[in-house]
Amino acid sequence: MTDLAVPTTTRKDWASDQEVRWCPGCGDYSILAAVQLLLPELGVRRENTVFISGIGCAARFPYYMSTYGVHSIHGRAPALATGLALTRPDLDIWVVTGDGDALSIGGNHLIHALRRNVNLTILMFNNQIYGLTKGQFSPTSETGKVTKSTPYGSIDQPFNALSVAIGAEATFVARTHDMDRKHMMETFRRAHAHRGAAFVEILQNCNVFNDGAFEALTGRENRAAMLINLEHGKAIRFGADLERGVALGRDGHLQIVDVAAVGEENLVVHDETREDPGLAFLLSRLSRSVHEPTPIGVFRDVDRPDYGALMAEQIGAARERRGPGDLAALLRSGATWEVSAS
Repeated sequence: MTDLAVPTTTRKDWASDQEVRWCPGCGDYSILAAVQLLLPELGVRRENTVFISGIGCAARFPYYMSTYGVHSIHGRAPALATGLALTRPDLDIWVVTGDGDALSIGGNHLIHALRRNVNLTILMFNNQIYGLTKGQFSPTSETGKVTKSTPYGSIDQPFNALSVAIGAEATFVARTHDMDRKHMMETFRRAHAHRGAAFVEILQNCNVFNDGAFEALTGRENRAAMLINLEHGKAIRFGADLERGVALGRDGHLQIVDVAAVGEENLVVHDETREDPGLAFLLSRLSRSVHEPTPIGVFRDVDRPDYGALMAEQIGAARERRGPGDLAALLRSGATWEVSAS
């Protein structure tokens, strides 16, 4: 018996009947629209799709999707999603989180989901602030940031979210921003198609507590000069006339160069499938702030067995060696168990 064809859907089918309640002008609206517009194109079923979130403004996302969803607890969305992914490998599981939720209280859960390569699509909304709790500094806020919780300026060194993900050996790492729906949709499409842990950072504006944080990058008049669009297999160039590029210096660091001065043959050619994460990590460190040219797109996309598949293989091999277990008998066998070493 073959599976029934996936029904044709529209954005309306994926949107729930709940009123969307973010602050007017919030970048979350554009991210929600991009996801709702993309899902009809993916050939997936609503009943096989799950959105899991933690706590924060972004965490309201499951309410607005006509799918299964879990609004979990602060920072624990990757842990809940891991459990679901291992028990229901047939599901499409999305994790929606924010920079505070993912990188502060949830930091440990995030890095272990990434290093294990659990089959999840993780969207991290990065507005460099705690929005839901009214404007405290977050793990991605820049040093010196004055907020309600840092009235004299933050002294913390901020996380670079992509460097964290690449350092945790995530097999898919990408960055997009809330001012370009087409780029978001294509990035989300690539992340969804990846088997394993896919991590996408979305630069997102909080127009109430951190308005304009990424304006130097994502403002329409700034994009050509400030956003470096990564394309697999192509020399890394940017600018209105592609007059600037990225080259590897003698000191082993990447640097911005004028193409006419160095020649295109000396530019770095982007290879997102490179097994060694070194180049992807260097690209994630190319810009030190939002006031410098910053790469966007897919940094890394490599193949590695996902955690659920490995676990199923291991359990299957154990069953072949020992035969099917009797869970009921085990639970009723008494207070102590003897485990054979053979």
